[in-house]
Amino acid sequence: MSSVLLPYQQRWASDPAVVKIIEKSRRIGLSYGEACDSVLYAADAERGANVYYISYDKEMTAGFIQDCASWARAFHAAAGEIGEQILTRDDGRDVHVYDILFASGNRIRTFSSNPRNLRSKGRPGERLVIDEAAFVDDLAELLKAALAMTMWGGTVHILSTHNGDENPFNLLIQDARAGKNDYSVHRVTLDDALRDGLYRKICEVTGKQWSAKAEAEWRTSLVKRYRPNEDEELFCIPAFGGGAYLPRELVSACMADGQLLRFNGTRSFNLAPEPVRRAEINDWIKDVLAPELAQLDQGRRHVFGMDFARKGDMTDIVPLEICANLRKRWPFLVELHNVPYQQQAQVVLAVGNGLPRFAGCAIDAGGNGGYVAETATDAWGPFMVDSIHFTEQFYRDEFPKYKASFEDRYTTIVRHDDVLEDHRAVMLVRGVPRVPVGKTDKKGERHGDSAIAGLLADYRSRMDPVHIDYTEAPRSGPGWNGSQKADDNDNDDYAEAGGGAW
Repeated sequence: MSSVLLPYQQRWASDPAVVKIIEKSRRIGLSYGEACDSVLYAADAERGANVYYISYDKEMTAGFIQDCASWARAFHAAAGEIGEQILTRDDGRDVHVYDILFASGNRIRTFSSNPRNLRSKGRPGERLVIDEAAFVDDLAELLKAALAMTMWGGTVHILSTHNGDENPFNLLIQDARAGKNDYSVHRVTLDDALRDGLYRKICEVTGKQWSAKAEAEWRTSLVKRYRPNEDEELFCIPAFGGGAYLPRELVSACMADGQLLRFNGTRSFNLAPEPVRRAEINDWIKDVLAPELAQLDQGRRHVFGMDFARKGDMTDIVPLEICANLRKRWPFLVELHNVPYQQQAQVVLAVGNGLPRFAGCAIDAGGNGGYVAETATDAWGPFMVDSIHFTEQFYRDEFPKYKASFEDRYTTIVRHDDVLEDHRAVMLVRGVPRVPVGKTDKKGERHGDSAIAGLLADYRSRMDPVHIDYTEAPRSGPGWNGSQKADDNDNDDYAEAGGGAW
């Protein structure tokens, strides 16, 4: 099969997940590849079973069964002719059912998307294919019936282009990315397909000469034809329905009392020599930060996330307490405004060194944030610090999980209007949750800062904790008698070296 299918078709066919979903560009041959795999599966007398195909109209079901017949002939699979039945539903509408019976005793059958058509289906190993799932009448009810097939070893394949960001198909994908189910998710845009040889295959089938220039021109022409819907139709970006990604009611329901600890770097502070700034930050750490750290539960794991800014926005540091039942809580929030890099690193080290059972952090390492991330890595090691360079894929993968923690009431954040507005600033931009370009508050000082720091803290909380083991070296030297305790001042040198000498 690898010689006749393109790489993205092969990846889809070889995925053994019980339920798998693919968001795809139009006209890239995913249904055709699915037909190929379905024929091989149904024709296998030992490991195969029946395959049922559902889509939203008669033409698609007829096209799929024709593709299956073509593959059966190509593979010399022993199969009968295409059969057709016309059944009458309870509401009087006709339902066209097509099928092919194989010598294995298995069949491929196609019919409409009425959930009732799946009742009694689900013998061991049977497969259901739902094509253009975003366009069926009632995907939720259809899936309710379809998932029963998995109880006896059946599988469900869900394929579609997008049909809006609030469509059940897109919500199903978001739930999968959030970890609310164990479905496998694939994504193939037009550009992904071109990289895997789609246009070369088109030239091969149509008898045209391939060239890089011809491919580029073909792509440009295709995108123009699909405008203004090219993002949704070709690049897997569901059309935006409007509204905040994290609605006010969702966020406010997860808020609780907690301190917002701010330090604002004045002009005189920034012009002062570094030792003077360090001393002032140490005083702030002792007077403001240390009392909050002292109140934390010593038996619970803690992580933190940091969104970096120098002058224009806020640097936000979100400590996250992980409870025994895996619920998460912001005990407080640290905000730094207009603070030099070295003093930001000073505060970061103080936070990490002061968190009980510190299990690591995730730091915005883009641009100048890389300095703080490197300082933290030098202090705690690379396994304790995730240096994050934000990408569209990171937002696409992680924001659904963060949103799910609010929907499931698993996260409690600091109650403050700035925190609420930061979270409400997250929007779908080209189908991906993120904070749009530009300021997100009326004062022009914020850019969703606490929401990004919270996202990073949540991301780190899902990483496996780092276990550190050691063997104490025997003590020796003048005056050591084998039972002497360590000098109480031993830790002072470490604190000075770590920069958190509070």
